[in-house]
Amino acid sequence: MLRKKDVKAVKPKLDRSANAVAPETVLSFLKKVMPFNALNEEGLREVAGHCRIDFFPKGSRLMTVDETEIHHLYLIQRGGVKAFLIDEKGEEILKDYRGEGAYVGALGIIRGTRANLNIETIEDTFCFLLPREIFLELVKNTPSISHFFLKSFSDKVVSTAYMELRQQKAGLRSSENFYLFSMNAGDLAKEVQKMSVKSSIQEAAGTMARLRIGSMLLHDPDDEEDIIGIITDTDLRVKVVATARDYTEPVENIMTKPVHTVLADEICFDVLLKMMATGIRHLAVEKGGRITGMLTSHDIMVLQGNSPFYLYKEVSKQRSIEGIYPIVSKVPELIRHLINEGGKAGNISRMISILNDQIVRQILMLLEKEMGQPPVSYCWLLMGSEGRREQTFLTDQDNGIVYADPYCEEEKNRAEAYFGELAEKTIQHLLKCGYPPCPGNVMATNPAWCRSFSGWVKYFNGWTGKPAAQELLDAAIFFDFRAGYGDEKLAVSLRNHLIDIAPRRQQFLTIMARQCQSIRVPLSFFKNSIVERDGEHKNRLDIKLRGLQPIIGFARVLALKYGLKETNTISRLQALQSEGHLPVDICNAAIKAYELQMQFRIFHQLEQIEENRAPDNFIEPRILTEMERTMLKDAFEVIEKLQNTLEKLFSAA
Repeated sequence: MLRKKDVKAVKPKLDRSANAVAPETVLSFLKKVMPFNALNEEGLREVAGHCRIDFFPKGSRLMTVDETEIHHLYLIQRGGVKAFLIDEKGEEILKDYRGEGAYVGALGIIRGTRANLNIETIEDTFCFLLPREIFLELVKNTPSISHFFLKSFSDKVVSTAYMELRQQKAGLRSSENFYLFSMNAGDLAKEVQKMSVKSSIQEAAGTMARLRIGSMLLHDPDDEEDIIGIITDTDLRVKVVATARDYTEPVENIMTKPVHTVLADEICFDVLLKMMATGIRHLAVEKGGRITGMLTSHDIMVLQGNSPFYLYKEVSKQRSIEGIYPIVSKVPELIRHLINEGGKAGNISRMISILNDQIVRQILMLLEKEMGQPPVSYCWLLMGSEGRREQTFLTDQDNGIVYADPYCEEEKNRAEAYFGELAEKTIQHLLKCGYPPCPGNVMATNPAWCRSFSGWVKYFNGWTGKPAAQELLDAAIFFDFRAGYGDEKLAVSLRNHLIDIAPRRQQFLTIMARQCQSIRVPLSFFKNSIVERDGEHKNRLDIKLRGLQPIIGFARVLALKYGLKETNTISRLQALQSEGHLPVDICNAAIKAYELQMQFRIFHQLEQIEENRAPDNFIEPRILTEMERTMLKDAFEVIEKLQNTLEKLFSAA
């Protein structure tokens, strides 16, 4: 314990800029702050009597590394600071955020050195200033105080060393095993092999066999740099061997064109997503306007045993729907690997969406074989987060069916019966895969969501013409639809109708904007979080409702206002910015805020799954670090700016 005579014997030089403060105010603060709350009443009052208070506006520099001599321990009473370094390029390297109840300057005082970090306020901040002499006496004479600070410094050193070691190991794994986020397409591409389009099929097959390659680029006879098409080993099997084609024909008769390309600097993960989303297994690598290499799905699979492509292929090769059920349970393990290797929220949600898309497609393909061909063409629609390609582990079924208008009453009856049965079987299989039903019954089994094309058009016209509460809820989900399986032209035509009519329905858009603005933003999160007050999720924050939905809604309503086809939130924001409807700074801030919160959501749900708990969207503010709390606060401030933007755009309506 701090000895009374020692405290009185010290006469520190007080900061003239600091103000005196009532000891009771400091006392109340110290009783809540470690390690001072371990002192008895007498010791607390002695410390409180030596404190002064000072105010530092947002952006104030409290300390500069290797320059500032530390005369006081700064105890943050209100506000927050960031600790950072500046690298040789002049860029800021963030080390820590510290908020209410945290301290600044202890290490320098104890070591007798100048500041080891730059310290700057991130908002208006009040600090209690405890003179260094008083603090040193506390550390010297009070075991609980000295133990706390020495352990704190030790933990930070160990933590930093462990993080650096982990990064080194991750880097080694990335370069040797898991390269998806560290290698570019150009790094992995193989040498280009090409021949003239006038070469014979036999010549092409012989060259491919000799070189042991699965594809060959084809160029103009007069210009080797003019790549016209590509043939693959699949083309040889399907178009030549299976049809007994004359192998003396020119190879251009069986080639595929145009050749699909990726840029050499695209990361391999994005290349993998493109292969999985399009089904294209051979991509030419382009650099400086020239094709410089070839990259195949086989290249990725050989080098990465845990590649998501394996899971994708496992779904594709199933010949019974029941065989798909257990595959879904492998997704969390795959996502954990992606996260450990540096995958961001956007990477993760896109990968989940592509895998879920393939599961839905495979189920519908197998059901068509079981039920026979449909009476008219149709398209399975994916809505909500599925339609936006923003799925996480908590993925309700939001889907529907649009089918071509029947020609007669008999065909209409057959269509209703067929698609009603198809919807029922598909939904049941998805339930067995682990996808929960939509609480609002926005599923293809609901006749309202299984309609002919003209029925959908009529339904949408009714929504926007006389909007009501339930219709607005339906519209919010429906406006994010995209084609999942079937005749994609039906979905495209429906989308074209929506973007044609929506910009003219000002009242409807204004009501949607007001709904988006009505979500209360948790700007007090840094101090007193806006959490659920009772029930199952008491004292938790619904990050989907409070943080993600306002950004999703903002992007959606503006995409409708300006007639944009995009459904993904980030793609919508980027399109709004590129077309001049959204300032660059607001667009970038919104994207960062969205990705940050998606990251929190995915991490939270993954932890729940690994603990055999059902995933949800409710995070606990009390377990977040100071840095995480500050990052979320910054994201919530962005939401307020988006809501203000909506207010300006729709205020006159």
